[in-house]
Amino acid sequence: MAAICIYSATVTLYPYTDTVMKLFFKLNPAAGQPLYLQLMQQIRHATETGALRDGDQLPGIRTLAEELVISPNTIVKAYAELEHQGLLDLRHGSGAFVCVKRRTRSLADDVQVARRRLRDLIGELRVDGLRDEEIKRAFDAELLYSAYPAEFARKR
Repeated sequence: MAAICIYSATVTLYPYTDTVMKLFFKLNPAAGQPLYLQLMQQIRHATETGALRDGDQLPGIRTLAEELVISPNTIVKAYAELEHQGLLDLRHGSGAFVCVKRRTRSLADDVQVARRRLRDLIGELRVDGLRDEEIKRAFDAELLYSAYPAEFARKR
């Protein structure tokens, strides 16, 4: 039986305010996706949901690499890609800071609206008698179909 190793860390963020926030990163090497991409997705998701805000400082490269027990190069690659995308501002000697631009703020708002709409729809489907697993299967099927409609088209 093969063991599945999941790297995780709870890191403390120190924004410019007096508040201290904990953020949890979880990387799974068995997921079939590079660790730097997993980290990028989690940081991006945290900005979209508002868990990370403009100006929040992320952990240093060495600190996060030690917490996650992975190579610092993985953190460097993730941070550099996010800087290239305009989501992070890397300041030599100071660290990585969240740099939420207008598009990201708009996306965060859109995600929150979408979540409210999904919550309402799920409530309606439950009232109609569907169980959560049935709702999830239907949602996954429609999401897959909308991403690859040509592959599901019937050949005549």
